[in-house]
Amino acid sequence: MHVSRARRMLAALVAGVACLAALPGTSSFAAAQTPPDAAATPAKVSLAPLVATRTTVAPTIDGVLDDAAWTAAPVQAGEDWRSYNPLYGDQIQQHTTVWIAYDATSIYVAFKCDDPDPSGIKTSVTRRDNIWPDDWVGLSLDALGTGQTSYHLMVNPNGIQLDMVNTISGNEDTSPDWVWDSAARPTPTGYAVEIRLPLQMLRFKGGEEVRMGVLFWRRVSRTGVSVAWPALQPGRWVFDTHAPLIFKDLQGVAVREVIPSVTYTHREERPNSERWLRDNGGEVGVSGKWGLSTTITLEATLNPDFSQVESDAVQVEVNQRYPVFFSEKRPFFMEGAAAFNLAGNAQGDASMLYAVHTRKIVDPILGAKLTGSAGRVTFASLTAVDQGPGRVEDLTDRLSGREKIWQIARAQVSLKPGSYAGAIGTFTELAGRHNAVGGVDLNLRLSQSQRFTGFVLASSTTHDAGSREGLGTQLTYGYSSQRVNAQGQFEHYDRGFVMDTAFLNRVGFTSGWGYVDYSFYPDKTKYPWIRRISPFTFLQAGHDRIAGGDEIISVTGVRLSFTRQGFVRVDRIFGQEPWQHQEYDNGRTRLQASGQLFRWLRPQARVNWGAATYYDALDPFQGRSLDTSAGALIQPNGRFSEDVEFQRIAFDRATTGERVYTVSLVNTRTTYQFTRALAARAIIQYDGQRERVLTDFLGSYEPRPGTVVFVGYGSLYERRLWQDDRWLEHQGEYLTTRRGFFFKASYLYRF
Repeated sequence: MHVSRARRMLAALVAGVACLAALPGTSSFAAAQTPPDAAATPAKVSLAPLVATRTTVAPTIDGVLDDAAWTAAPVQAGEDWRSYNPLYGDQIQQHTTVWIAYDATSIYVAFKCDDPDPSGIKTSVTRRDNIWPDDWVGLSLDALGTGQTSYHLMVNPNGIQLDMVNTISGNEDTSPDWVWDSAARPTPTGYAVEIRLPLQMLRFKGGEEVRMGVLFWRRVSRTGVSVAWPALQPGRWVFDTHAPLIFKDLQGVAVREVIPSVTYTHREERPNSERWLRDNGGEVGVSGKWGLSTTITLEATLNPDFSQVESDAVQVEVNQRYPVFFSEKRPFFMEGAAAFNLAGNAQGDASMLYAVHTRKIVDPILGAKLTGSAGRVTFASLTAVDQGPGRVEDLTDRLSGREKIWQIARAQVSLKPGSYAGAIGTFTELAGRHNAVGGVDLNLRLSQSQRFTGFVLASSTTHDAGSREGLGTQLTYGYSSQRVNAQGQFEHYDRGFVMDTAFLNRVGFTSGWGYVDYSFYPDKTKYPWIRRISPFTFLQAGHDRIAGGDEIISVTGVRLSFTRQGFVRVDRIFGQEPWQHQEYDNGRTRLQASGQLFRWLRPQARVNWGAATYYDALDPFQGRSLDTSAGALIQPNGRFSEDVEFQRIAFDRATTGERVYTVSLVNTRTTYQFTRALAARAIIQYDGQRERVLTDFLGSYEPRPGTVVFVGYGSLYERRLWQDDRWLEHQGEYLTTRRGFFFKASYLYRF
């Protein structure tokens, strides 16, 4: 497609989005629709506003509900909490009461969580954001009241926190770690939780009457049931459900913080059997946030510490058609990353997983972000200078010493709660090569059960050898009710489409797919052990112009949901995939199962067998593979956990049965949490195909986000033999070939 045509299409869509955003009364569009399954998705009930209590004496956050702030009437006394997982609409025996108070510096929330069997409550002392297997209670808070972004904050019965930012485009993202206080204690009837949310943490516009949105939820681990108030309905999420929450005379507090950090590393590598090459290094860095207002924040970092204290899990990298995805683990890039997602991103069946994948910024020396909101508009920008491309051994390489410049800008305008129109622009430059991408996206709730998402992007890439342009688009429609869930998606990417910032599997193809499932709910009295049966079908068809052929995939299967968070999925794939201008069978059978068998044991297993393709550029062929994995999360007590997984893949040539390769992987993670702040962790990873073992040990002290001390040691063992002045791979014994020590300390100072 010519770039002029791409630009005309893009301009037309921009104009359409602008017109839609400008229409008066847009927010009434959803209310005018009649849900196709009205019985399963009842109309939203208009809730009376909840009014928070202003307190003159701040409650002590200790988990004991004896403060004056909790003597006022609760904002929610436990009525009509309904389940949303695994089923919608059920009531539970556990009763929850909620209070909300505030003063000039903070918002306070208290939960009284009663349970008819307090001995069955599951809890642990674990690292932050790791309480999913436990009982927990918490809230979703839309501080701006726009129906676009909310804070999701949960606490387990030991006071351990889980915090997430939830956006329409990014869903729930656990990467932010905000500074807030929580405490919990057991009671004779269950447990109690207290929370303090500093106003400096929240983005909202102050005034004589501040209106936010709030939803409360609770998880009962032993039954695997999650409940919420107001009740979540099928096809609706928190932005369609929040109850109005009123604060009288509440003023925001702009964030002001600085985090100095110091790191030291010592690395050793073995060039031969008798000698070690050593490299020591230390750095001092600083990062900070400056609130330009209560809703706009500038973040910057100089000489930042981007060392990873969390190792990537070993993944299969043999015979992979598409790049292997590794998630971002660096705090500066993680926080606020969801703001750069396009509508429809983060879907496993789409070729573009993320429009902005900051893991591609390898070794930055400078980073800056500006994020905020103004009325109905939210925006974010990211600038980074990356030294990574210039770190090459050959000094005559044109990239030697060069830096890559990254510029990303994003904006969204709220159309109504749960819907927005957005735009994005990205630009990268390295050694005379430029890549620029611009586009728009739309996330629109058509009714309580229906949603449409889509984006259109146009790219232009120039370099010494010339230039190339291209268009990329993705359109998705979804329908969800108590019984039926259906989705359809269309994708198209020109051959010339390039987006340096994106995690994109492929270009040069056009494809579409459809999916539908139907849920049966067995009688709970007759069959108390099974909750839901969902047969499903999936069909995809497309043409890959680069691989040279047609792609057809048909999947039919069933999902079973049991008590104790039990889950089983069985499906059969039929179809073909193109590769190197040939078409190969990809028919397979898959089985997956998991469940919380006991409070201390959660096993999982997966089997995948059938036809497969050997993705060789010169000599591809039809193969057959058997991919199996099994693992378990073991928690014998509230402080110790062991997470172990084994995976084995065997690949044979289809015509002869000859074994082509066998890959065996073992990932283990052992953690002991001495206190909420102090922990020790050991990771051991084995790669049988490469015959290597990676060990990673870490001691951490983290009293609050930003204030941390990490001490770690890691080593790599490989099977090698030194002979005739060279290493012979896969021979001899396992030897230590790399090892290293690192230390990091940082301190969060707020003013």
